[in-house]
Amino acid sequence: MLVTRFARRPLLRSPQMRLDQRRGILFIPRAGFAAVRWTFGLLGIGAGAAGYTAYKVDENVQKAVPDWLRDSLGQAKDWMASIDLSGVKIPELPSIELPTIDVTALPGWKDSPALAGPDADGVRNFQAMQDPTPVVNKASSAGKGVPGNSMSPPDQDLMVLTKKLIEVRNLLKTVNNNSNLQLPSIVVVGSQSSGKSSVLEAIVGHEFLPKGSNMVTRRPIELTLIHSENSKEEYGEFPQLGLGKISDFRKIQKTLTDLNLAVPESECVSSSPIELRIYSPNVPDLTLVDLPGYIQIHSRHQPPTLKQKIADLCDLYIKENNIILAVCAADVDLANSEALRASRKVDPYGNRTIGVLTKMDLVDPNDAVAKLKNPDFPLQLGYIGVVCKGSSSGPGQALIRAEESYFKSHPEFKNANASVGTPVLRNRLMKVLEEHMGKGLYRIVDQVEKELDDARYQFKVHYNDQKISPESYVAEAMDSLKTRFKAFTKEFGKPQVRDAVRTMLEDRIRDICDEVYWNDPRIQMLPKICADPVWATRLDLTFASLTKSGVGRSSVQLVIDTLLQKMEDILSTDQFAHHPEARAQILQFSNDILRSKFHVTVDQVENTIKPYKFEVECSEQEWQEGVKRATALLDSTLASDESELKSIKSTFGRRRLRNAINQIRKYEKDPEAGPATAAELGIESERDAKLFASAREALRLQKHISTLQGRLGALRSRQCAVSTNKSCCPEALMEVLADKLTYTAVMFIYVELLNEFFFQLPREVDNKLYYDLNRQQILKFANENPSVRKHLEIQERKATLELVMEKLRSLNRKH
Repeated sequence: MLVTRFARRPLLRSPQMRLDQRRGILFIPRAGFAAVRWTFGLLGIGAGAAGYTAYKVDENVQKAVPDWLRDSLGQAKDWMASIDLSGVKIPELPSIELPTIDVTALPGWKDSPALAGPDADGVRNFQAMQDPTPVVNKASSAGKGVPGNSMSPPDQDLMVLTKKLIEVRNLLKTVNNNSNLQLPSIVVVGSQSSGKSSVLEAIVGHEFLPKGSNMVTRRPIELTLIHSENSKEEYGEFPQLGLGKISDFRKIQKTLTDLNLAVPESECVSSSPIELRIYSPNVPDLTLVDLPGYIQIHSRHQPPTLKQKIADLCDLYIKENNIILAVCAADVDLANSEALRASRKVDPYGNRTIGVLTKMDLVDPNDAVAKLKNPDFPLQLGYIGVVCKGSSSGPGQALIRAEESYFKSHPEFKNANASVGTPVLRNRLMKVLEEHMGKGLYRIVDQVEKELDDARYQFKVHYNDQKISPESYVAEAMDSLKTRFKAFTKEFGKPQVRDAVRTMLEDRIRDICDEVYWNDPRIQMLPKICADPVWATRLDLTFASLTKSGVGRSSVQLVIDTLLQKMEDILSTDQFAHHPEARAQILQFSNDILRSKFHVTVDQVENTIKPYKFEVECSEQEWQEGVKRATALLDSTLASDESELKSIKSTFGRRRLRNAINQIRKYEKDPEAGPATAAELGIESERDAKLFASAREALRLQKHISTLQGRLGALRSRQCAVSTNKSCCPEALMEVLADKLTYTAVMFIYVELLNEFFFQLPREVDNKLYYDLNRQQILKFANENPSVRKHLEIQERKATLELVMEKLRSLNRKH
């Protein structure tokens, strides 16, 4: 009956009764329960009253209390001391073993007032009830009593998840700037001198941020903290700069200062971020963004729009998904906080904003606690108070000890269960970042799947799933260059070099003959005056003017110019058109090789042609070949003169040109009188001046054509058929000499210059443009080609998204 009545009594709905039910307490006999209740009730009343009275008396002994209350407390104390409980017998109860309960598995345990709190103090208290071993607040002991200030994260699974999500975030940043593919970061905002830098340095444990009286932080600093649990090494990296590991945090600070001050004062703020990664066993896995501090007014050296530019830059980063770390100084009225004002615009309910109150040691503890509770500016993620002021050794273990000592010396913080201290801030940031990243995980998975499908489609359609690498493209470009160069070496041999040198010498022969013979009025009498000693002397002078005109230097220079022009033609193809720096380097390699052989080759050529400066012997066959080449030279010169004369006639008309020529002849009959004046010729306009200038040129061409026709007749006559009459046929003799000079010069040019160039250039290209390139230079070379860059981008995007997808699926399986 007792059991039935007890069982029918309604159960209490309090959390404590639910816990009692889960311990398996079903019923206790009513009589035994009543006895125990009265016995323990008396004992509890007595012991509780005595303990409470003693505690109050000791606690308030120095405080002013009313006299009547002091008297009442004294009487109660005397009465409790007179009670004798030695005769009271306490019945023994059967031992009841309570089951171990995972309180975090209880439904609604977070909603229970007894278990809630900024740091889940209720859970720790409940665990302490079950286990007499004191629970260590790991958040408070981080960096305390551990060599090197190593971290002890409160939740290893949480830390692993956060690390993986940060890895995913860093990978997604390399894909594109699609906001749908971005996991949240913690954006640190606050006014200048609010303590933003001190908070970040306290989290990291080193001074590394720029310092200065002027505005130093001018660019966003995207800071990624990576917890390296199994390594004692602490270092930073700048992925954009490729400087490698930097273990000296003063160098990190110097680099950040230089990068920020590179922004001119006329702009003062740039939206181009600086990426910095810090690896350390003493940091949590976090992604933070440090921004320029809000200002109220600008200096006279700063642009008037600076305040708005800073606000716009901060608004860009505190947009949806990112967590806002609003840093405010505790000694400043929060109503004037620019950070809270900006966060309220984008996060009106405070769902993703954490307030950080710095300089807590500068205000009264009670006021500080009131600001941490802050009902006027409530935030769902709450406020955390920090001091961030250590000893001269920097913000490391000394900071945490000093901060912990300050908060322990003021029990107001402990009594109010306030969230204070850098370790608490660290853990709160880790937890909030993980939660926000986790909330967007499924959305990110969907977006990554869409992006991956699109990347696979483009890679299939445009490139047929053919993979390419920067290294393979560089190798392909170098192989293509060497293939074209090899084809050129086969095309540009001795015959081609001889033709080039002979053409150069024939141009000189034409100029020499024109100056010495063809413009001489006695040229028409040449067959009759061949035996004249004066004419023979003129022939020797003509001979010397060709052999002593620097044939060695000019022929070597001609070959070098030809080679460089051919190299420019080879490098002007579609492939190397996208690589101006590489093209310039290859041309420089070519020029260096050729110039290094220039003087040696010139000396060799000059030495070998020296005998021809004094005497030239030729066989009849060589003479006949010389006559043919001389005839061909005069034919081409005659054809060029006739073409030029025809062009002049078509421009001005035959009649006008003939009249102008007749007028010139009329006034210039006497060679000693000189050319006719403009007035004599009737030149009144610019058009007339052009006409008479062309008429003079036409008159010269007519005379030159007549001379050439006469010389062609002489070369085709029997007089020039044999070499014994060489003084009557200077053009043929000069061609014989040019042929001998050409063969001799080309032989040494080919040996000393061409062979060395053809051998060394491919190897120089390999050494300087292939084997000697680092990874960064290879990437730069490949990305200079737009089609290759697009191919690499789509391929890299596809590979990155596949890796991200695999990591996300792994996270879904584990969590």
